[in-house]
Order: sequence, then structure tokens, then C-alpha cells
Amino acid sequence: MTFVQLIDCRTSRFDDMNRLMDTWVEQTRGKRTATHAVVGKDHSDGSHFIEIVEFPSYEEAMRNSNLPETDKIFREMVALCEEMPTFTDLDVVRDDRLYAASVRRFFETVAVKGELPPLDDLIAENYHDHDPANEQDTMGMDAMRREIGMWRAGFDFVFDVEDQIADGDRVCTRWTWRGTQHGEFMGLPDTGRSVVMTGSTIFRCDEDGKIVEGWWQYDRLGLMAQLGALDQLEQ
Repeated sequence: MTFVQLIDCRTSRFDDMNRLMDTWVEQTRGKRTATHAVVGKDHSDGSHFIEIVEFPSYEEAMRNSNLPETDKIFREMVALCEEMPTFTDLDVVRDDRLYAASVRRFFETVAVKGELPPLDDLIAENYHDHDPANEQDTMGMDAMRREIGMWRAGFDFVFDVEDQIADGDRVCTRWTWRGTQHGEFMGLPDTGRSVVMTGSTIFRCDEDGKIVEGWWQYDRLGLMAQLGALDQLEQ
């Protein structure tokens, strides 16, 4: 679970504090586990500052705190403050930016050439997929891997993300799919044709950013026409 720490301090020596933070970042390069940090100044009090530091988990935050460089920098930071800084530890229970990033990474990962990478950090075990082209919903990550595998066995493809909108725990993505057939697909032999398909997907994410449910809409009829399936029906 993503973890955030708020560091609240008062200082009239922010320039010195800023240089100290730069030194810490340099000294902990390759060891620091924070993924993102923001420093804000109180709009009504120029000596009041809050740093917001994000970590992948509480455990990673503690590993960061136990670095020798962290202890040294903390003591120097206290010396620059007018009073002892306070710390607030937060478990993140909602992060729209995390959800959108997870969804974008999903579209990139399923298109990777070669063996399909593990999806454990992207898709929940109890994933539920709604695809109008399938008679039954796809249930579970293993079943979703088989569904993805069917498309990968038939095509080399990429997704171009055209638009993405996050609202609460849902992310809507409008995409363009571009593929070249290199194997059998839905009973159609390999045509070697390059095809394009547009569609949109709404994904629901859990608090850890894993995708737990998906709703797909795409131009499958147009895809089959490009592959020549409709020509065979007319003959």
C-alpha cells in the first residue's frame, strides 16, 4: 500500500534547508526509496513549511528512515528549525494519479513482445472483465492472462492511448490498437495484414492501484472486416 509522510516544520532559513535537502538527495542516490516529494509553504505564514514524501509502502519508508544519511540530515534539519518538526504517517486509500498510471502501464505491458510479463502488480487475482464480444465474462487473473494470450498469439500489436480520464476509482481510456496478424485468430488463418482498431475501456482499481474490473467497447466488426472475414461470409 502506498505510504505518505508529512513533515511539518517552521524555519526562517529555508534556503539553507533547501540546500540540505539537495545534499540528502545526492548522498542517498540509488538508496533512497521515496518515489515523489513536494514541499509547500504556508500561504499565510512564510516560515511554515510542509514536505509531502511518497513511498511505495510503509516498509520502504522505514528502510529509508534507517539510512545513515537520513539520520545525519535529520539532525542538521532540526538545527535549522525554530521548533522540533512533526511527522504524520498516512496510508494512502485513494490516489487517482496512481490508478491512471496503473492503467497506462497495463496497456504498455500486454503489448510487450516475447513472453507476457507477470501481471501480479497490475491485475487483482479476482479480476472481473466485461467484454461484449465474449459470451461469458472473464473471471480471475489467470483467465485474463489466457484472454490476452489469445490476442498476442494472433497479433503483434501496440496500444496508443489517445485520452485518459480518472474519476474516483475508475479510469476511462480511449485508445487506438494497431496490429499485424502473425497467427490464427478466431478461426481465421494468418493473413499478415496490418490492421487498426479503436475503442475505449473503463477500469476500476483498488486502493493499491491494481485493476479489479474492466468494461471494453471496441470496433471488433471493423477488425474482422480488415482481416477479410466478412468477404468469406459473402462468398
